[in-house]
Amino acid sequence: MTFLNAILLGILQGATEFLPVSSSGHLALAQNLLDDFAQPGLVFDILLHVGTMVAVIGYFWRDLIGLLTSPWRRDDVAPVQRRMLLLIILGSVPTAIIGLTCKDFFEGLFEQPMIVCLMLLITGGLLVLAERYRTTDRTEAAMTWKDALTVGTVQGLAIIPGISRSGSTIAALLLRGVNGETAARFSFLLALPAIFGAALLSIKDIQQIETTLIPVYLAGTGAALLTGLLCIHLLMGVIRKRRLRWFAFYCWGVGLTGLVYFSSSAL
Repeated sequence: MTFLNAILLGILQGATEFLPVSSSGHLALAQNLLDDFAQPGLVFDILLHVGTMVAVIGYFWRDLIGLLTSPWRRDDVAPVQRRMLLLIILGSVPTAIIGLTCKDFFEGLFEQPMIVCLMLLITGGLLVLAERYRTTDRTEAAMTWKDALTVGTVQGLAIIPGISRSGSTIAALLLRGVNGETAARFSFLLALPAIFGAALLSIKDIQQIETTLIPVYLAGTGAALLTGLLCIHLLMGVIRKRRLRWFAFYCWGVGLTGLVYFSSSAL
């Protein structure tokens, strides 16, 4: 893998991790189109996710400090932040169970581009449903343990390449009546434990990286970080303006184009 390929894949990851169009799906399709691409396990993909994790930390650092210090604070905001911290922990449980029990199965799907394309079509459908049937506008203070378990389960299933993690989790919360900005913030914060856990599971694969490729992998990670910061800001604006359906059209376009391309290639 070259520096250029790593940087382009990093930019692709940084953009599609936060825009609701499936980063895993785009990476899987792009990597299938690169003749010289190879990686031990999913280590390169995980490192790109680590880059976007750092982007989330950088963008929401005030929220994170508030959440992490809330157990020891006694100001007016602390009770809501303690509740959110508990909901993030609770939501991480189903994600961890699904990830640990189905890891090998989901990794195998990355080599099946037709399934990735079908999942992109499903992602588009979820976005349209969320945009059309979103109901009330509950804030963080009104979120419940049912919200946390629902979105945690959806996040676990979003390991399937082609299912957008941000898109599916935000859509799930919108359909449960949570307002858009709260849904997006909770979705991004909930991703941090999942990405950190996936990185820990990939440590054994990191040891297999050739020394000459370490700068290449780091270049991709840096590109994902910088692009991710820009796209978080973009998505927060999109959520406020209720424009998710445009991403649905994009997912359908990529999914259908991919189905045609990979079907013709198989003939």
